[in-house]
Amino acid sequence: MDPCNKTRVSEFLLLGILEDKDLQHLTYGLFLSMYLVTVFGNMLIILAIFSDLRLHTPMYFFLSNLSFVDICFISTTVPKALVNIQTQSEVITYAGCIAQIYFFLLFVELDNFLLTIMAYDRYVAICHPMHYTVIMNYQFCGLLVLVSWIVSVLHAVFQGLMMLQLSFGTQLEIPHYFCEPNQVVQLTCSDSFLNELVMYFTLVLLATVPLAGIFYSYSKIVSSIRAISSAQGKYKAFSTCASHLLVVSLFYCTGLGVYLSSAANHSSQASSTASVLYTMVTPMLNPFIYSLRNKDVKSALKKLFGRKL
Repeated sequence: MDPCNKTRVSEFLLLGILEDKDLQHLTYGLFLSMYLVTVFGNMLIILAIFSDLRLHTPMYFFLSNLSFVDICFISTTVPKALVNIQTQSEVITYAGCIAQIYFFLLFVELDNFLLTIMAYDRYVAICHPMHYTVIMNYQFCGLLVLVSWIVSVLHAVFQGLMMLQLSFGTQLEIPHYFCEPNQVVQLTCSDSFLNELVMYFTLVLLATVPLAGIFYSYSKIVSSIRAISSAQGKYKAFSTCASHLLVVSLFYCTGLGVYLSSAANHSSQASSTASVLYTMVTPMLNPFIYSLRNKDVKSALKKLFGRKL
């Protein structure tokens, strides 16, 4: 173990996802393309929802919030990676690293909670359609989003404060393209048992509880759909939640897959490459999933482009 640095370190080194420096230009092009597509696609979703009165419903209110969070999520990590590749530098300051960890955790948890809220919205719409407007009123929807922000901020602040208590030695290289919390904790020369225990406990708690809520909501939805007599009615009910179900599958399968594989396999390079799936691919695909499978969103986008033309 490296001797601990009693003075706070000033910077870390982000090694990226590829060891071959000759391929950095490919990484730059890939990251830039995915970032621009994600920001542009989610911005279009937000503009389409706000410009079309027919989309001023709870479901699309939550979708606009999800699109905003996805823009913030990818903007937390990718711009710094692009700057480092462009300047051929691997440096990130200590303050910048802690800030990345804070915002990364904040927006991951917000994604988590918003997907759960959207599952609950679909549950009410399909299982209790007569009471939908009463239950999912604007005050209640706003309260759900507000509580999600509060819990996510508190969790990110708590984890950030725990990171500030860690001491680091001479090994300051992070085998990742951003300050991934688990990778940073592994660099500490102080006792990190408590940090790792809290990190994985909160991960399990804040991932499994919302996931349990999603499973419960969809178990009720499936039961209600099976009770519908007509095939057309079943298809219509299922189509309203198909896009959300696909996004949930992408988010949880990629996110949990990366963390579970990193716990079983200590290959940092494989973990950093796999993390691209949930940090970039999932936010990039969300707009396509919701626009291509949703007639209302496609119609709003056509009207939006028609106005601009």
